[in-house]
Amino acid sequence: MKKMLIVCSMAFFLAACGSNNSEKNQNATDEATATESSSNSENPPYDPNRGEGKFHDVKLDPHLNEAMAEKGEKIYDLKCASCHKLSDERLVGPGWKGVTERHKPEWIMNFMTNTDAMLDKDPKAQAMLEICMVRMPNQNLTDDDAREILEFMRENDGVKK
Repeated sequence: MKKMLIVCSMAFFLAACGSNNSEKNQNATDEATATESSSNSENPPYDPNRGEGKFHDVKLDPHLNEAMAEKGEKIYDLKCASCHKLSDERLVGPGWKGVTERHKPEWIMNFMTNTDAMLDKDPKAQAMLEICMVRMPNQNLTDDDAREILEFMRENDGVKK
């Protein structure tokens, strides 16, 4: 009799927990759907070619801006060189060789200044994260810093003066 009571109690307990979890899961699904649809109505769809951030149309001179590239190199030495090589070899993060050929300037600058959002939303950034296994930390770069680093990247990729 005692065993029967324990078995019945366990069955009741499992049934009660199971229905509660289903209810919670349904509520979570409903909330996620509501949040998604409300955020979709307020924000334009994500554009992976642009990146997530404020840079939408970066105009680049066909010739290198030497002063900007020099400033960008100093920032690279201070904030980037410990994780990124100038070759195509990966250190902690991916190597920078060819980065300006693989990505648009807007994407690069948005990634440098808004790293967390890019890693959360951008398929290219997420693919790099899967390879490197380390999230790039926020370097607190200004817009000017990002533009100067971009110019240094262009120099590294062979853009002429």
